[in-house]
Amino acid sequence: MKERIMVLCACMSMYYASGQEKDQPDSVKNLENVIISFNKWEQKANEVPNKIVKLSMRESRLRNPQTTADLLAFSGAVFVQKSQLGGGSPMIRGFATNRVLIIADGVRMNNAIYRSGNIQNVISIDPLALEDAEVIFGPGSTIYGSDAIGGVMDFHSIKPRYSQDGKMFSKGSAVVRYATANKEKTGHADLNLGWKRWSVLGSVSFSEFGDLRMGTKGGQDSYLRPEYVERINNVDSIVKNTDPRLQRFSGYNQWNVLGKLGYKLNDKTELLYAFTYANTGDAPRYDRLIQYRQGKLRFAEWYYGPMIWRMHQLSLTSIAPTKMYDEQRLIIGYQDYEESRFDRTRGNNNRNQQTEMVAVYTLNWDANKKLGKGELFYGIEGVMNRVNSFGTITNIVTGISNPSVSRYPDGSSTNSVGLYGSYKRNISEKLTLQTGLRFSYNTVKAEFDTTFIKFPYKSVKFKDGAPTGNLGLVFRPAPTWQINGNISTGFRMPNIDDIGKLFESTPGILSVPNPDLQAEYAWNFELGVAKRLNRKMNIELTGFYTILNNAIVRRPFTFNGQDSVTIGGNKLAVEALQNVAKATVWGVQLASEIYFTPNLIWQLNANWIQGKETNDTKNELVPLRHAPPFYGNTNLRYAWGKLTAEVSAFYNGEISNEDLAPSEKAKTDIYAKDANGNPYSPSWYTLNMKLSYAFHKNLTLNAGWENLTNQRYRPYSSGIVASGSNIILSLRAAF
Repeated sequence: MKERIMVLCACMSMYYASGQEKDQPDSVKNLENVIISFNKWEQKANEVPNKIVKLSMRESRLRNPQTTADLLAFSGAVFVQKSQLGGGSPMIRGFATNRVLIIADGVRMNNAIYRSGNIQNVISIDPLALEDAEVIFGPGSTIYGSDAIGGVMDFHSIKPRYSQDGKMFSKGSAVVRYATANKEKTGHADLNLGWKRWSVLGSVSFSEFGDLRMGTKGGQDSYLRPEYVERINNVDSIVKNTDPRLQRFSGYNQWNVLGKLGYKLNDKTELLYAFTYANTGDAPRYDRLIQYRQGKLRFAEWYYGPMIWRMHQLSLTSIAPTKMYDEQRLIIGYQDYEESRFDRTRGNNNRNQQTEMVAVYTLNWDANKKLGKGELFYGIEGVMNRVNSFGTITNIVTGISNPSVSRYPDGSSTNSVGLYGSYKRNISEKLTLQTGLRFSYNTVKAEFDTTFIKFPYKSVKFKDGAPTGNLGLVFRPAPTWQINGNISTGFRMPNIDDIGKLFESTPGILSVPNPDLQAEYAWNFELGVAKRLNRKMNIELTGFYTILNNAIVRRPFTFNGQDSVTIGGNKLAVEALQNVAKATVWGVQLASEIYFTPNLIWQLNANWIQGKETNDTKNELVPLRHAPPFYGNTNLRYAWGKLTAEVSAFYNGEISNEDLAPSEKAKTDIYAKDANGNPYSPSWYTLNMKLSYAFHKNLTLNAGWENLTNQRYRPYSSGIVASGSNIILSLRAAF
């Protein structure tokens, strides 16, 4: 039903535009005026063959996302899954987790333990400290290397500014925000001081989120939280929830700190040091806390320890042309990750802890050079990952701790080096060519500890290289037309998570290491059309088809010759990641804007994505796990003087039991039941209102009412039920 409504909306928008007078003023955003950071350097959007969505920070302030995952979801072009409130796993064109790439200030965040399961690292990026962000759809491996199969999320934090008149420059802002659905309390402040040669910038944000309350209308009673486990007199007791719509043990808090120190060696060369810190605090894994075993809640505790991300970065940027380059940038980075997991089954006094620490060293050198009518972009990249992992079992009564099995092989490492070149040429005023080539070489090394588990292997060493490339054309037959065609390849090298992880993937199933994995490789074909109709409307339609060969998927496996193992008295079936599948993903993305007047704009984003992969246990095609249902949003925004107001609708289609991936069918605790009692993902929608009023240029009040009709819904594959009716208030002061 939702799909039909959106098709009707698109048709109505085209009908409206066709009836407008041609002499009306052109208030539509022209593609030739939109600047993006494709190829790591600024370019005009109408010269790029890929679909790219530029995330507006102005719209972000109006919509008030609590995390960067929410910022992506508000775009209407990226689907976001949440296992818990302290999470957000983006899905791009049917791919997610370690098949999509996160870039922060020019440095890749993806590390050696990015998993195939849902990840929440994107929330470590502070949305209140962003200057701009882009999502590049389709393989970006030519420029960015491994993992960029589904797309690239490129985030740029606020930049330090320098004085232009000899006097000290100062600029800052402060934000406070409150939301009712999870009693969010957020505070943020940033300050930039600049002189002719020096500039210093600091930013800090803190958010505290309480337990999230779901809606009342729609949704099934299985979404409710009727009971929870509480420790009473040293006994795990199942307690009735007096408010079943309150998702007990879902709240968490988060710190974000950013510091930058810039120095201009001269007018064309800048040296910049930046430090980034993020700490999410303990984040309960809500989808595990609602799991039942033999009719009773399974876990007394299941939470992620603080997810800590530190990044030190030193960059040198020069715009002084030489024979080798016109612009060049050198970035040396060091990242320090820490993640941990804690779980304890109900009635068991032993708490399991697994902690991972990853040190990542990166070096990027990127340059561009104009060559006649063309421009060459090229560079090198080196990345080193070092992984430390350990496990502990602690008796919560006696306090005695003992070593236990680790999640990954301790002391394991990955290394990669890449060399790329990309060439853009405006063949004529109407035709642009973009092509590129990259070669990457990767190594993986891991030593397995047989103290707790008798692995049938002691070590694994993996070495492999992968060439990738792209060829794209942009044809502009008229100033109001743009047609894009692009063929690109992508790859993903196995990492430590793929080769060496040991964990319970789903209840009753143990995922074991597989040292025989190889790289997976993707081919992507894309065709897009953009049209400006009668100077009042933009419409963009993009179709794509992606083939992933040698796909790494989890399948039944044997361990020491057995198809099951017994751990802690529980018999678990054995699975492992294997190169046994071929995945295909195809879909259509629609985006449209109508400017009824210079102050009134209507926007539409709609995404239809389908995916299949081979299931070798039955030798048949089955639905792809990360292919989301039909989704999108529609917004109507009005700006007049100091006031900006927006009404919007967000929506998801249904995924029937027949169309659920086999791995999703096993997650009976999070899905609704259809008429036959089988799990499925129902369709849903929300209606929302946002308002911004500037009392003067330095003080702005933002107010919002999300989910006006108080719908109860759980987005596809999400463990936590989404927010019910939610009122948001924030105040921003600039100085």
